Amino acid sequence: MGHAEDAWTEEQQHHLGAAGKWIVTADQASYRSAMQIVVTLDCLDTETQAGFWLAALAPLDYRRGFHGPPYLSLVGPAPAPTLLLQHVPEPKQGKNRMHLDLDFGTADLVSEVDRLEQLGAERLSEELSEHGFRWIVVADPEGNEFCVFNPPNSTAALQ
Repeated sequence: MGHAEDAWTEEQQHHLGAAGKWIVTADQASYRSAMQIVVTLDCLDTETQAGFWLAALAPLDYRRGFHGPPYLSLVGPAPAPTLLLQHVPEPKQGKNRMHLDLDFGTADLVSEVDRLEQLGAERLSEELSEHGFRWIVVADPEGNEFCVFNPPNSTAALQ
């Protein structure tokens, strides 16, 4: 059987460049006003996870949004991404392939991680640094890893 491109319509092939890469030809201004990012997190218990994440993201003013099982969404002020909690029957297995990096705007990463631990998080690393970034790896109550970080030259890191 031939390449997947052989089955594409003439219109779809028109959008492929010489290297077979997709070429975006849409008006990017329309994306800026309509596009949103939703991060989906698989959970055994969406209610417990919602409680944790709402408290963890409290400085960012997140709130409950859509709730229709198996989904429960947490939304922040635009342009913050939506965190969509999705009930699944199996627990997390292995390392996350994608994770959140959260900058709470504080130079005191340890105090921020202490706050998250009081909410049910688990600290997975000591403070790490690379290229001026500083971070601590943490896991939510169901073991999903995320990082609390400071970017290089941030005003919080300089305080």
